Amino acid sequence: IDLEAAEFAGRTRELPSEGFAGVNVTIPHKEAALALADEASEAAAEIGAANTLSFRDGGIQADNTDASGLLAALPGPVGEGPALVLGAGGSARAAIWALAGQGASVSVWNRTPERADELVRGLARAGEGTPAEGRLRAVTAEQVRSNGYELIVNSTAIGMRDEDPFEHLPLEPERLGRGMVVVDLVYAGSESRLVREARERGASGVEGVEVLVRQGADSLRIWTGREPPLDVMRRAARAT
Repeated sequence: IDLEAAEFAGRTRELPSEGFAGVNVTIPHKEAALALADEASEAAAEIGAANTLSFRDGGIQADNTDASGLLAALPGPVGEGPALVLGAGGSARAAIWALAGQGASVSVWNRTPERADELVRGLARAGEGTPAEGRLRAVTAEQVRSNGYELIVNSTAIGMRDEDPFEHLPLEPERLGRGMVVVDLVYAGSESRLVREARERGASGVEGVEVLVRQGADSLRIWTGREPPLDVMRRAARAT
């Protein structure tokens, strides 16, 4: 038995009796959150992970607002051009599902190629018969460097401790420029080195804190049915 997952499940089931309407879930419990739920949204089921749990009528509803939060944080609609997602964790799964569902052709890179292959195969199976079908592929570092992308999403932890992203990721700063959107899901600090470099070269940069706020806002809508105060949430997120 997975004791960590069992402890998570036991503690979560206690929350409704303590007055909680729902909770946000982060790594490493997103898959366990989905498994715990009695019902799941289409997004959570196809992504294979849940970051939002709601307690209703004695049951648990699972949702995934990582995907919708990412799309809401982008400066414009996702086109059918090439996109790159770096990483193979729960955030990457949500990003890939979201972008492919909007029509993008998504390449997936991970430091461990087998994880990228496994992720692509799993999401491809989940996407059969949907707009995401046939839009995913795993790529090597060499393939990343030899291709151009309109949208790049870093869902790895590189940058959390101010590491140089161009030392650890298969990205070259001189290939960032106007017409591109670069998203860094890392939200430690006000602006990551990747976002700063992208903006200095004319690309649109999206900070991880904005994605965090947007997914939290979607969770609040689910729990309360009300429109969340985004500006208040941004100030609170940047103050932590």
